[in-house]
Amino acid sequence: MSDDTIRLVTIGRMIRRRRRLLTVLALVGALVGYGASLLFPPRYTTSASVLLPGAWEERELLTQTEIATSSVVVDRVAATLDWSGVGASELRDRVSAEAADGNIIKISGTADTPKRAQQLSDQVAEQFVAFAARIAGEDTDAEAAARPEALRQMVVRTSRRITELADAADPGRTVESVQTRTELAKLRTALQEAITKLDQADSAAGKANMVVMGPAARPTGEAPPTRLQLIVAGAVLFFLLTVVGHLTAARMSRRLRTEPEITAALGAALLGTVDVPGGRPAHRPEGRGPRARIRRLLGLDIRWDLPTPRTSGDEAGLRIRYRRVCARLRDRLPAARRLLVVVPDGDEVARRAAERLLAEAGGDPLLRVVGVSESRPLVPDRDDESGALVVLSAGGSTAGELAGIAEACADAGHEIVGIVLAGAVRGRPARSADRPREAAAVPALAVGDDSTGGSR
Repeated sequence: MSDDTIRLVTIGRMIRRRRRLLTVLALVGALVGYGASLLFPPRYTTSASVLLPGAWEERELLTQTEIATSSVVVDRVAATLDWSGVGASELRDRVSAEAADGNIIKISGTADTPKRAQQLSDQVAEQFVAFAARIAGEDTDAEAAARPEALRQMVVRTSRRITELADAADPGRTVESVQTRTELAKLRTALQEAITKLDQADSAAGKANMVVMGPAARPTGEAPPTRLQLIVAGAVLFFLLTVVGHLTAARMSRRLRTEPEITAALGAALLGTVDVPGGRPAHRPEGRGPRARIRRLLGLDIRWDLPTPRTSGDEAGLRIRYRRVCARLRDRLPAARRLLVVVPDGDEVARRAAERLLAEAGGDPLLRVVGVSESRPLVPDRDDESGALVVLSAGGSTAGELAGIAEACADAGHEIVGIVLAGAVRGRPARSADRPREAAAVPALAVGDDSTGGSR
């Protein structure tokens, strides 16, 4: 799998074979999320709206949102509320403002209770309106006081001038009449400018009159992240981390899966491949103790990164494969025809293949099975065996582990005469009616099983 693209079928197989572990870790993640919710108290958020009458540009609205959350406004809110243990700096993190459609500033406040959240939003809105009105008043007081008087004086002068011109006007087409019309045009322009200034003054006064659109609503639910959201997020996070961890480990796996890699690591020829049908789950090592029971409970004793076994053929086809391997062994062995069968510990498929090979050999050649630890391989010394036969399944060992087994065989004086690859298949094929089942029991003299390479 290290050289293959990770596909959905791979992820599905991993989830199916690791469902117990994924369920347990998802529950652990949910507990972690619940613990995190206890460390972070619940928060409640509500909003108050402030209406800005008149025509406002977008940049002006953004300026007002900055003013609403400024330190001046928040400091006044903190002084007014006077909450124990809550200062202006903490309130500044709990207050936000944004410009909405229709010249509305939406001010939001967050607190640990619904009542406090409502009080905070209302108080910020009130202090913002008061501060904005004060700024507008300071800018326009002197100008606003001078404008009405100036307008009144202009109106008086205009009235006098119009009267004078009307009295002195010549009804005929004279120079004086032309000048009169010119003066009247200038007066008309001055009146228009006065009206424009008056409109601008009215607009500024309208902008200063901001309105709070009612009190903020008391929140009925917690602000995110809620306790339920933290629990779900913890479960999903642990689930995804477990899936990614499995896929990463499989991607970086150094276990050998192809025949050329296995034969090169052991330095021997491949004598054949055999099938191991049904029965106990493949690659489920035998073990005792608390650790082994926990692994079986979580499903960790089953390899998930191996593809789904193909459907097995009939019994006759299975026997043909084993008998061909036995025939090749007879051709390679001298007259003694005694052989040591080396099986890696924990490889249940290879163990069952070796037992079937013993039964099919029928004592010719005479085989003895030993289990060898891959971490510290130890093979019994050579007695009267003619060599060693390594039986293993693909994808179960790394190149270093197989090289260690080969070195252990060489140290014990055994030459590896061949390799047999075992593969798991689904189903338990029916036996042929014309071939009665041979005795499954292995001759006592032909079998010796020692996981550490003990004596025969």
